[in-house]
Amino acid sequence: QVQLVESGGGLVQAGGSLRLSCAASGTIFSISAMGWYRQAPAAKRRDWIASITSNGSTNYADTVKGRFTISRDNVENTVALQMNSLKPEDTAVYYCYVVVLTPTPGHYWGQGTQVTVSS
Repeated sequence: QVQLVESGGGLVQAGGSLRLSCAASGTIFSISAMGWYRQAPAAKRRDWIASITSNGSTNYADTVKGRFTISRDNVENTVALQMNSLKPEDTAVYYCYVVVLTPTPGHYWGQGTQVTVSS
């Protein structure tokens, strides 16, 4: 069983920064992609915002490009999201995910962490 534990959410003023972290534990031999989604208040779906492959290639949604930076540690099986220049519209619950390759392929989610940006 794979579990993801997130940390780092909170309340910040517009223009501020936060760093989210996510640690994967359990029986994991290899992970392909890791990343983050978010779900804004009253939104019906989660929106993808950033991902990183096992070799470090990154992709970002246009809404966060240039402000957010994703990184990962392949030894510790962690993924982080550095969020700078935060805006009120970044307010959401942020979810990390990992795509495990071996020993048992699967897509796993964190429990979510609240980020609130005040104006």
